[in-house]
Amino acid sequence: MSQIMENPKGGCVLAGINSVLGAIDKVCPIYHSGPGCCMQTTAADQGQSGHKSSCFVSSVSLPSSNMLEKEVVFGGTNKLRTTIQGAIDIIDADAYFVLTGCTAGIIGDDIVSVANEFTEQGYKVYPIETPGFAGDSNLGYEIVWNTMIDQVIEKDVPKDEKLVNIFGIVPYHDPFWSGALEEIDRILSRLGLKVNTFFTKHQNMEDIRKCSAAALNIIVNPWLFKGPAKKFEEKFGVPSIRIPGLFVGATDTTRFVREVADALKLDEKLVQAVIEQEEDYVYSYLGQAIGVVSWKRFAVVADANNAVAFTRYLANDYSFTPVLVIISEPIFRQEDKERIIHEIEDLEYAAPPKILFLTDQYEINKAIREEEKEITLLVGSSNEREIALEKDIQFILGAFPMNERLVFNRTYAGYRGSLTFTEDIYDNN
Repeated sequence: MSQIMENPKGGCVLAGINSVLGAIDKVCPIYHSGPGCCMQTTAADQGQSGHKSSCFVSSVSLPSSNMLEKEVVFGGTNKLRTTIQGAIDIIDADAYFVLTGCTAGIIGDDIVSVANEFTEQGYKVYPIETPGFAGDSNLGYEIVWNTMIDQVIEKDVPKDEKLVNIFGIVPYHDPFWSGALEEIDRILSRLGLKVNTFFTKHQNMEDIRKCSAAALNIIVNPWLFKGPAKKFEEKFGVPSIRIPGLFVGATDTTRFVREVADALKLDEKLVQAVIEQEEDYVYSYLGQAIGVVSWKRFAVVADANNAVAFTRYLANDYSFTPVLVIISEPIFRQEDKERIIHEIEDLEYAAPPKILFLTDQYEINKAIREEEKEITLLVGSSNEREIALEKDIQFILGAFPMNERLVFNRTYAGYRGSLTFTEDIYDNN
C-alpha cells in the first residue's frame, strides 16, 4: 500500500466475496489461503454488521487449506484438493466456491483445474480466482456476480415478464441489507411483480441459475454493478435500470416505484393505487407526531447508497438543513462521483451541503471537527460515535461498521423504513 489508512470501513475483496456468498442459502465458501483468513475476513464485514453473520458456515467453521511454508514452497493444490473433498463430505451445501487468499494468489496455484476435477465428478464446485489483495469488499460483490454470470446462471431460460432481479445492496456491508431487501420486495410485490432478492426468503442457487428469466434488473446503487450489468444484458438479454441511491421516505420511494413501473409498462391505475395507499400509511403516522418535530442541521457519514438516502429524506421529506455529507467508501470513476453529487445536491427544500469523499477515519473526524457551520445531528457508523460525543452532537448509528446494535431485518429504506428512521431521530435526542 502507498499509505496507511485509519479504520478502513470493510475488508479486502476476499471479505466481500465471503459476505456475499455467506448470505446465499446453503452455499459454502472454501478458502485456499493462509491460517486466519477465514476468521479475519469474516470479522472485517460480517463481524461489524450489527452482529449478524451467515447461519450456514462462517468464520472458523469455513473450510480452508490453511497454507503454510510447505505449500508456499512446493504449491498447495494437493492440500486444496483434500480440503474440497472434506468440505463435500461434511457440509451439505448446494454449491461450493473456491476462493484464493493472498498467499495462493502470489504463488499462482491453479485452483481452476482443481475445481474442474470435482465439477467433472458432478459436484457444484466453482472457482473464484481473485486474491484478497485485488481490491476491497465492494469489489467482492461484483466479483461474485461476474462469477455467477460466467459459470452459474443459465441461458435460454423462458422469460417471465413479471420477474425482476434486485442488485446493488451489498449483504453485511450494509447492516440493514435484509430489511431493505424485504421492504423492496414488499413494495414490488404489491405491483404484481415477482422479486429475486437472492439473499432473503431462503432464495438459493436455483433462483440464481434461473434469474436470466427476468424482465428487468434493478440496480439500487449509485455506482456499483456497472460491469456485471453490461455483461448480464449482453449474455442474457436482460436490461437494467439504475436507481442512483437507496430511497427512504415517501418522496424517493414513490420516485422508485414510478421508475420501475415505467420500465416495465405496468398498469397505471394499479401503480397509482399502491402509491396512494403507501403514502397514506406513512403520512398518517407522521401526522400524529407534528408536535415533536424540531429543526436540525445534520451531517451524514456513510457509503454512497445510504448517504444519498439519508440526505434526501432528511432534507426533502423532513426539511432539515444538510451541512456536510461524507462518502466513506472509495469511489474511483469520476462519472460515479458526479452521479452521487447530483443526487445529494438536487434537493427540494435546502441548499446543497458540502460533499467530501473520504475513507480515512482521521480525515473524516477532522472534517467534522473543523466544520464551520453548526451540526446538531450526525448520522454515521460506530467509527463516528466518538467525534459526535466530542462535539456534543446527537448521533444516530445508521451505517457500516455497526458494532453497538443487533440488527435482524431492521431498515430505514422505503416507505415503512422511514418511520423507523424518524423514530430513531427522536429516540436519540
